[in-house]
Amino acid sequence: MSIHTTVGQDPDSNDVVILLEQQHEEIRRRMERVLAVDGKERRKALHSLVHLLPVHETAEEEVVHPHVRRVLEDGDELVAGLLEQEAEAKRLLAALEDTDPDAAEFRPRFVALRDAVEAHARAEEEQEFPALRAASDDGALQTLAKLLRTAEIVAPTRPHPGMESRARNLALGPFAAVADRTRDAVRRMLGG
Repeated sequence: MSIHTTVGQDPDSNDVVILLEQQHEEIRRRMERVLAVDGKERRKALHSLVHLLPVHETAEEEVVHPHVRRVLEDGDELVAGLLEQEAEAKRLLAALEDTDPDAAEFRPRFVALRDAVEAHARAEEEQEFPALRAASDDGALQTLAKLLRTAEIVAPTRPHPGMESRARNLALGPFAAVADRTRDAVRRMLGG
């Protein structure tokens, strides 16, 4: 399942900022889809979102945030705040995975997740992305886009709270990714 989208831009963009903005729009669409449907369709929409968010965040944690830390004077501070938001979203997403999408508590829990994810995306779009673009030339933005796509290929497809650092992602991510992708394959084979 590709996480790239065609929202007004080329999904194969060579610019990491455009690529990330497209992914944010896709995440927003998938979150709204979860709220717009119910029953079996909601389960499918939720599964699609649960697959997308960890892949997106892991790739950012492994590629974008380390670059921002290196090239921005206040990069450490900026990334620290973003990682706190990511940790909260992962925690909310992990808790939501254990909630029946048809249960009464699902909607308020999902709305809390949506609000946390939206606040995080806005912070990246308003703070990190403009600074990243200003501090990086076209070549760096293109290299980051390639690295981001590569990181997405091997990223976990489930939320793993506590893996918000590049070091933890690199050390534990491959094992989590194999386990997640095996779980995804089994779920598909069983029709779930």
